[in-house]
Amino acid sequence: MLILGIETSCDETAAAVVENGNHILSNVIASQVELHARYGGIVPEIASRQHLLSIESTITESLRTANLSIQDLDGIAVTHGPGLAGALIVGVNFAKSLAYATNIPLLGINHLEGHIYAIELEGFNPEDNPGFPIVSLIASGGHTELILFKGHGSYELIGRTRDDAAGEAFDKAARVLGLGFPGGPAIQRVAKKGLLEILLPRPTIKNSLDFSFSGLKTALLRKAQELKVYPPPIEKTLDKELIANIAAEFQDSIVEVMVNRTLEAIELYKAKGILLGGGVAANSQLRDEMIKKSQVPVLMPNPKLCTDNGAMIAAAGYRRLIQGEFSSLNLDVIPNLQLSYDN
Repeated sequence: MLILGIETSCDETAAAVVENGNHILSNVIASQVELHARYGGIVPEIASRQHLLSIESTITESLRTANLSIQDLDGIAVTHGPGLAGALIVGVNFAKSLAYATNIPLLGINHLEGHIYAIELEGFNPEDNPGFPIVSLIASGGHTELILFKGHGSYELIGRTRDDAAGEAFDKAARVLGLGFPGGPAIQRVAKKGLLEILLPRPTIKNSLDFSFSGLKTALLRKAQELKVYPPPIEKTLDKELIANIAAEFQDSIVEVMVNRTLEAIELYKAKGILLGGGVAANSQLRDEMIKKSQVPVLMPNPKLCTDNGAMIAAAGYRRLIQGEFSSLNLDVIPNLQLSYDN
């Protein structure tokens, strides 16, 4: 069963063909990082325009790489939320046009569900290994959520950020430290050379599994000002060692909070495993610490499959298709779309 996955929720124009939900035949990504780097963050209007310029060639390349024609497909899966409205519209309208012209089933996919099912692209079926329920930590530029994965298509939201997402916090911290965009990889790269000598808080919310990173971001800004790192001094070169130490402490704080919250959720819900997803799940310290401290199996995709890609959307689409779930051509974008959480 062949599924074309289309992903345009933010700044990556991505298309992939996946066979039977786990075999990647192609996975093409047209990145916009260089376009947005000069602004220090995603500019929605630029993202939408670039999706328009890239989507046809990206889908064509994914089919060519898979050595398939559009008529060989069994389904067309597309992200319809959450994400940037203008960016989502490009992908959804293109997918709807393809589905209408070819009479191939259309599958509207929640972006977060795509991150969850990215693990199946590594050959894991969570139902078999480690078995349900599983605590899934989805951490990216727009999301930091703990989801109890109770079965295929069955989820319960058990924790979320009350302000900044982890990826967003990394971006803002990198901007303060003059490390560029995207912030997560930049901070990780510099933090490897740093020492944990700069004290920053480990934000917690009592009697909750929720996250809050805005206070940590403010603490970083004040520390950078105190140490004369921000605003950057004009008359002298920044102390790279000091920058590395601040970056290391900031990363350590975010990782410690996410790991501890996830382990608390495992204990509270007697879950059988942990599943990581989202761009921040590519962070090597987060991956290492989660494995080191967890008493249950930790499932995590290859870092390349943690960031936005079409293959994860195709994998989620496959699950929808075999369950007989399709979308109509009235499918619309929902920028604040939530998973169909159980109460």
